[in-house]
Amino acid sequence: MVGGGPAGLTFARVLHRHGHSVAVLERDPSPGARPAGGTLDLHEGLGQLALEKAGLMAEFQALARPEGQAMRILATDGTVLRDWQPAPDDRANPEIDRGQLRDLLLGPLEVQWGRGVTEVVPGTGDGVLVKCADGSQETFDLVVGADGAWSRVRPAVSPATPHYTGVTYVETSIDDIDTRHPDLARLIGDGSVAVYGVNRSLVAQRNSGGHVKVYAKFRAPSDWHTDLDLTDAEAVRSGLLALFDGWAAPLLDLLRHGDTFVHRPLHVLPVSHTWTHVPGVTLLGDAAHLMPPLGAGANLAMLEGAELAESIASNPVDLDEAVRAFEARMWARAERWAKITTAGLDRLVSADPAEAVALFDQVQPS
Repeated sequence: MVGGGPAGLTFARVLHRHGHSVAVLERDPSPGARPAGGTLDLHEGLGQLALEKAGLMAEFQALARPEGQAMRILATDGTVLRDWQPAPDDRANPEIDRGQLRDLLLGPLEVQWGRGVTEVVPGTGDGVLVKCADGSQETFDLVVGADGAWSRVRPAVSPATPHYTGVTYVETSIDDIDTRHPDLARLIGDGSVAVYGVNRSLVAQRNSGGHVKVYAKFRAPSDWHTDLDLTDAEAVRSGLLALFDGWAAPLLDLLRHGDTFVHRPLHVLPVSHTWTHVPGVTLLGDAAHLMPPLGAGANLAMLEGAELAESIASNPVDLDEAVRAFEARMWARAERWAKITTAGLDRLVSADPAEAVALFDQVQPS
């Protein structure tokens, strides 16, 4: 397994539950080497089903935040347009911090930290050859690439590379918001708040412990930042405040009070990305079907990891057949979700902000 994210760890954890060991190679030097990212909503039938297959639902429910399903939409002048609150027993899409999910999945697994993979070579006769950045190499019967958007495993099965969507995110965060910025805490509520303008939006998402992630989203060419030093937080802040000029002051405070800023241009793989089956190599998650981050990616990745593990555990004699059957199921489901999320991104960052509100009206309970 290449990659220690949700897909790779779920795959390894389900195999572990079935009594099979798996080598997990992760380029990060340790679990906390970099920020884990924002909160995730794990869906019934997707991410939650994967956790059931891993035997981890009770532990997940103890960590999850059902109240995080709350969603508020504001106009650019601060007017509340929609305010959805989950029912007390709603467990359809509870939130969990990525770091908490990672630690939950890690459990008894032994991850080889600091093992960045540079190349995967199938068909060597002795198995699939994996070359690492530290100069080491090793062969395996099966290599599963769950190493994200810029996968080093993908070239072994597919020439596809991600392309820019035309939409960029700039991420910042605010700590201890309930104490330091109570007005903003009330603005965000228990879950998320979103504001949609012409070809741009602001989204703030509550994590646990008073931590909030803020995302400025906008349509721009890939070189929009040519004259901007992205390492200069104050310069980025000023640029974003100019981009959202005219929006209500409390909304702009989400940017004014942010600390560091992270540039995240959105890339995707082709909607119908498949490949000719290569014995001994397959892909999961973003490595297989990178799509706009609208709530499906991690959920699909985890379910794929669990399903592939179960396929292998149920058919250990014919490993290749187990992988072939899994790939066919994954491709069909991923294509459906890629179409949904691609269309969703077009509506959420569009010339007509009413499109975003209409989209939420379709997916939120009445």
